[in-house]
Amino acid sequence: MSLQVINQDELKISVKLQGIPLQYANALRRICLNGVPIFAIDTVDVLENSSILADEGIAHRLGLIPLKTDLSTIETTSDSDKIMLTLDSGDTTETRTIFSGDIKSQDGVIKPISDKIPIVTLAPNQKIRFEAHARLGRGTEHAKWNSSNIATLTETDKDNEHILTVETTGALEPKHIVLASINELSNRLNNFKETMSDLK
Repeated sequence: MSLQVINQDELKISVKLQGIPLQYANALRRICLNGVPIFAIDTVDVLENSSILADEGIAHRLGLIPLKTDLSTIETTSDSDKIMLTLDSGDTTETRTIFSGDIKSQDGVIKPISDKIPIVTLAPNQKIRFEAHARLGRGTEHAKWNSSNIATLTETDKDNEHILTVETTGALEPKHIVLASINELSNRLNNFKETMSDLK
C-alpha cells in the first residue's frame, strides 16, 4: 500500500492510492468530504438589525462563511467548546456592504477565511449588531461543516490504483484534510474491530 502526492496547491490536492482496496479508498474520500471536524458558526444572537434581511437570513449567511480551523486546536477542543464572533456595523450615513472582514473573533486563528465575503448591504441609517458562536462539527451533521468542496475518486489504467482529489473550503489546507482523514479512517476501523471482538 502506498500514497503519493501527485499535485497540490493552496486549494486542491491529488493523491495516488496504490494497493488500497476500493472500499477503503472510497471511505477515505467520504471522510475527506464530510468526516473531518472543522469550525462553523452554529448559533447567532442578533442584537440589532434594521437591514432588509431578516434575522434568520443573517444567521444562515453567517453559517455558510468558512472559518479557518487549526488541527492542533481540534485535538484540545471538545465538541461543546464555542468561539465567539461579534459584529457591530455602527451608524452609517451612506449605503455600504458589510463583509466577513467586519467580524471580530475572540480567537486569533478561528476567523473567516476571507475578508471579502458579503453578508448584507445596509442603507443609510440601517444597522446590524450580533454575537455568534462557532463550534466544531462534521459535514455529516450539516454541509456548513464540510471540510471539502469536492472529494473525488477516479480509477487509473492500473489495477487497484486510484486518484483521490480533494478541494478544500479553505478551513483546512488540503494536505491536512487528507492526513486527518487517514487518521479518522484508521480510528474507525480499529473501533469496528473492537466491536466485532466484543461480539465474539
